[in-house]
Amino acid sequence: MQKNALNKCIALVVLGCLGTPAVAADLKIGNPETDLGELSVSGFLRAKYQDKSWSDSDHKLTFDAAKINVDYKSPKIFGHIEYRCYQFDKLCDFSTLVDTYAGYNFNDNHLVQAGLQAVPFGPGRFWESNNYGGIITQIGLEDVHNLGLKYQGKFDSGTKVELAYFVGDGGNYGGSSKDASRYSSNYVNPNTSGNAHLDEKNMFVVRVQQDIGGLPEGLSSNVGASYWYSDIDNKTYNATGDRKAWALFGNLAYNDLAVSLTVGQNDVDNKDPINPKSSLMGSFDDNYMVANKGTFYTADVSYTFKDVGKFDSISTYAMYSSYDKDEKGYATSTRNIIGAAASYKDLTFYAEYILGKNDAMLSTASGFDDAYASGGDKGTNKQVNLQVSYSF
Repeated sequence: MQKNALNKCIALVVLGCLGTPAVAADLKIGNPETDLGELSVSGFLRAKYQDKSWSDSDHKLTFDAAKINVDYKSPKIFGHIEYRCYQFDKLCDFSTLVDTYAGYNFNDNHLVQAGLQAVPFGPGRFWESNNYGGIITQIGLEDVHNLGLKYQGKFDSGTKVELAYFVGDGGNYGGSSKDASRYSSNYVNPNTSGNAHLDEKNMFVVRVQQDIGGLPEGLSSNVGASYWYSDIDNKTYNATGDRKAWALFGNLAYNDLAVSLTVGQNDVDNKDPINPKSSLMGSFDDNYMVANKGTFYTADVSYTFKDVGKFDSISTYAMYSSYDKDEKGYATSTRNIIGAAASYKDLTFYAEYILGKNDAMLSTASGFDDAYASGGDKGTNKQVNLQVSYSF
């Protein structure tokens, strides 16, 4: 009943936004430079059209997602809430809290924030410039939001340091699954018996990023590293394992050209005597198995053209991401994307061509469950992803 009521509330908010054009200045109250601060509301409404090589059921324009942000800013205190709803079969049949945190600025360079927030692992919240995302999102290392405390410091040497402790994941919200109705890919309670119930907790994460100075005009670059250690509580077998993961990354930009590369390893001990090679994870109302050990790669390149005709900008991009599993006989999971995004005032149009191999998000029902573990469909599946987003 609570989930149904929540979904109905979110649907009403979305419909209200659809019926009321918003001007950014109308959604702000106060001044961020005063002690009282500023309260603002922002977000987007998004529609999609998809063509899938393995299905003929998506050849229609549908509502895709809505996002609502509520932000508070003042010289010392800040806060942020992000909530999203998606349409699978009907409006907002899946909805989830993404972030809700508050923080304190000691000064311009040092802050702490507490609550449900992005885990500082890899080069940033998103590791690529496309709209669909890379395959490491489903492995549970990219764009992960957990409950914890983070310190961030910036230093005159061009060094940025983030230290974080997360007590656990962000929980589940409005959807149809037992525990996978969540935004982030986390270890979840299985819908049926047969898989161990894992719970990740006591996560210690550190990220260090260093700007590279002395470069020619128009050229900028940084390199960094991050490390993640956590306990994996196996509730089925009453034992505690761990996750150890690391990532190295670099970013290079020359005027409107940007290139990034991320490489790392994931090493999970799930203390499961029946299935020690893979573990059950879930997000967006789906459960799937993920190989416990593997090396991951993400390479991304983009170029932005500014003031093209009536468009404010047009960006072109390409991405390669993969999860190469250590276990012998486990097939590598890959996702490749080429695409473009065109911005006109508050509208953004996306056109993306996606190729996936052993990728649950691009697979048939029979290839879904084990795509990120032993492997899914044989061959490569393809998808055309067209979207339009209105930001307010």
